[in-house]
Amino acid sequence: MTGILFLRHGPTDWNAEGRVQGQTDVPLNDTGRQSVRGWQLPRYTAGWEWHSSPLRRAVETATLLGADPARLHLDDRLKEVNWGDWEGAILKKLRAEQGEVMRRIEARGLDMAAPNGETQRQLTERLAGWLAEAAGRNRDICAVCHAGVLRAAYTIATGWDMHRAAPLESGHAWAHLYHLGEDGTLTPETLNIRLADSEPPSGYDR
Repeated sequence: MTGILFLRHGPTDWNAEGRVQGQTDVPLNDTGRQSVRGWQLPRYTAGWEWHSSPLRRAVETATLLGADPARLHLDDRLKEVNWGDWEGAILKKLRAEQGEVMRRIEARGLDMAAPNGETQRQLTERLAGWLAEAAGRNRDICAVCHAGVLRAAYTIATGWDMHRAAPLESGHAWAHLYHLGEDGTLTPETLNIRLADSEPPSGYDR
């Protein structure tokens, strides 16, 4: 059985502004880079293989944490969910403008999707495909990704349907350890591993 540590990228300007980020390729900001440099990964991850979303905020996070860029495995299936027409919008303003329409959309759980966007269920399905391939590598993995991918991993492991709160910390400086079975199944080992004593406000990563 393989170990896999999922961790979210560091903070960006869009996180600080409360903007819906999705697959827009926003880099870390200076505060985010400084924050990530202070993160401490669990010692048992030394020598683990590094995988990442290809979005800059994830790649930067991985390299700042010690991943060799030449050996960093990038995969589109680790990208954040595509939030379509909502990308770049400020969440609070969006909710105020959309009102009941957005409340109904957010109540759909795994089938929630922005106009012209992707559902969390679709994200979960693409992550499951990546996990099946990762299991065949027989290597312990650190995977730098996004908040939506963290939620998708928890869904795969537990059957969570997004209709209730998940016990996952919402900030950036947290990691989640799972066992990855030979068939690509996930079993939670240790959730909410703190990587830093403090961090900037997490903002919004959708």
